[in-house]
Amino acid sequence: MNDTIKNKLAFLPDQPGCYLMKDRQGTVIYVGKAKVLKNRVRSYFTGSHDGKTLRLVNEIVDFEYIVTSSEMEALILEMTLIKKYDPKYNVMLKDDKSYPFIKLTAERHPRLLITRKVKKDSGKYFGPYPNVQAANETKKLLDRIYPLRKCQTLPDRVCLYYHMGQCLAPCVKDVDKQEYKKITDEITRFLNGGFKEIKKDLGIKMAAAAEELDFERAKEFRDKIAHIEATMEKQKMSTADFTDRDVFGYAVDKGWMCVQVFFIRQGKLIEREVSMFPIYGEAEEEILTFLGQFYSKPEHFKPKEIFVPDTVDTEMAGHLLSAKVLKPQRGQKKDLVKLACKNAGIALREKFSLIERDEERTVKAVENLGVHMGIYTPHRIEAYDNSNIQGTDPVSAMVVFIDGKPEKKEYRKYKIKSVTGPDDYDSMREVVRRRYTRVLREGLPLADLIIIDGGKGHIEAAKDVLENELGLDIPVAGLAKDEKHRTSQLLYGSPLEIINLPRNSQEFYLLQRIQDEVHRFAITFHRQLRGKNAFQSMLDEIPGIGEKRKKMLLKHFGSVKKMREASLEELIAAGIPSNVAGELSKKLQE
Repeated sequence: MNDTIKNKLAFLPDQPGCYLMKDRQGTVIYVGKAKVLKNRVRSYFTGSHDGKTLRLVNEIVDFEYIVTSSEMEALILEMTLIKKYDPKYNVMLKDDKSYPFIKLTAERHPRLLITRKVKKDSGKYFGPYPNVQAANETKKLLDRIYPLRKCQTLPDRVCLYYHMGQCLAPCVKDVDKQEYKKITDEITRFLNGGFKEIKKDLGIKMAAAAEELDFERAKEFRDKIAHIEATMEKQKMSTADFTDRDVFGYAVDKGWMCVQVFFIRQGKLIEREVSMFPIYGEAEEEILTFLGQFYSKPEHFKPKEIFVPDTVDTEMAGHLLSAKVLKPQRGQKKDLVKLACKNAGIALREKFSLIERDEERTVKAVENLGVHMGIYTPHRIEAYDNSNIQGTDPVSAMVVFIDGKPEKKEYRKYKIKSVTGPDDYDSMREVVRRRYTRVLREGLPLADLIIIDGGKGHIEAAKDVLENELGLDIPVAGLAKDEKHRTSQLLYGSPLEIINLPRNSQEFYLLQRIQDEVHRFAITFHRQLRGKNAFQSMLDEIPGIGEKRKKMLLKHFGSVKKMREASLEELIAAGIPSNVAGELSKKLQE
């Protein structure tokens, strides 16, 4: 704990609020809330902690806090700050999937659609359906039962759907609005859980048609009833009513939380979602933050009811979500919450061995690497590699590993612009200069460690740019390979020396993964560029020959070799103007 933190801890207020933990680069790495700021923030710097909390505390070099008037206000502010700063230690629900809805359009001739976007367009939306197959099957069923139009634009003649009895043919017939209203009302009732009533009505109509000896019509009703049974009743009922609900259950162990959400639509359990993440505060507070983030995502629509375990403060949750949040006390609803909690506990136990193994390979490997090198834990590692063939099409690539895992959205490719010929050292200078000039200009995060795929000359070139040109103090290391092109040595220090890492250690394996990844990325980029340039031809250099004439010449002669053997008259005969043909002949002979 540094002096800045000690001084600030002494003046913390005993009021509710939010706190922002910062690392040595001033980046916000964690946002939390507290009933009493003084107690919560001090708890991070006193007593013993588990491994993951200790990693957070070791990175903190400063903190800020914001006092609020209530715990609820602190909870809402916390969510806002998490969205703003995207701290790496906070629970962030980054799942960008969207669930499908069934949409009943508000057009003159309405349609049924499957959509993943909800717009304010007067249409009716039903869902969401976490199971996309269920949405598609339900729409197909409704298409068979109700004869709404299927075409996006009206054709000038009736289509097959009309002849199948699945469309009223508004393209050629004047359909009464009241008829549409009757159909859309039935569809609305169906999708709101009234399919059993509709099935019953169809049964009555089938019996009436049979009484009148209209067996063909009776068969149509029978088929519709069969489709409803096949699509809507093959799922096991979860509750006796048709209320849409989300059921939350959670389990906590060893500083990790698993949350299971059961999606219940029209009384059926149609899907579940599992989230697992480390927590640094009390479970009862973390679940409130989770709920807030969960429903802030556009794909998660609030149902009529939300069920939570007994430990959740329903008053705060209801106020936060502006929804009906309940703690079932008995019966089937209580059993659903228990089942969600049980599933969360099982999932957490099953994942622990995988989590521990993953941490051993990533976070702990990064920590051990920092210890071996005598530097701060390199949470952000950037690696660089050059690629060219005899100086042609020179490129370089950068990959980023954060806490031992590749962060592919941060990868970058570079075409070498200022270097002529096969000069790897100047190429490295150019790339590092371009990268960190932009980092400084745009305020991007600095690397904790830069790894160069190369030897002493490459390392010195990178250090020269960083220290002497840009005034940056970032550790730069190199990775050398053996005669079999495998990672063999880590070079670091001033003067450079070999850092001895055990060959069977996770930190050594991490360096191997980094070196293989940056090499793969650079080689792939170089091949793409070389392949693109291979399509270029010497014909491109001749004035008067564009893409069209080039294709014409290649089609006429078959190859550049045969063009070279052709006379000037033969080139002109191929459709090339005499002045251009002269230039072409001269260039070909050269």
